[in-house]
Amino acid sequence: MTDDRSERRIALAAVAGAHGVKGELRLKLFSETGDSLAVHRIVHVAGVERRLLSVREAGKGAVARLEGVGDRTAAEALRGSLVEVDRSALPALEEGEYYHADLIGAPAEDPAGNPIGTVVAVENFGAGDLLEIEIDDGKRRLIPFRDGIADLKDGRVVLDPEFLA
Repeated sequence: MTDDRSERRIALAAVAGAHGVKGELRLKLFSETGDSLAVHRIVHVAGVERRLLSVREAGKGAVARLEGVGDRTAAEALRGSLVEVDRSALPALEEGEYYHADLIGAPAEDPAGNPIGTVVAVENFGAGDLLEIEIDDGKRRLIPFRDGIADLKDGRVVLDPEFLA
């Protein structure tokens, strides 16, 4: 995609609190493992660019150390902050793959190209991705992100209007 959606930051984790007394952070991961975060050397936490010194798995989350966060007080001050990376720092995708963040803000239209609304969220409750579409009248609908129902084509989502009822 070539619009501003490809230039924003993507949240990979949130700071859940401090871990120990040396400034380590407990993280709630937004991915399967900490590996997707560990590959990045530069992250943004609470809007501040920081160097990521280490990440290790810890139960269902991870523990990280950031440059400039040297004690428990500094770590606790970041509780609730997002750990983000620039969208351009994410790995390239294979054909047919997408990042949820790239779908947010995508225009939704019918097969004839008529505007329907905008993708405002992507949800997954275990059975596959659902797109939350804000219809032009302000109402929202959840649509399964499945071939023939909602297809991603050139940065826009083409919907089967039957699923909007």
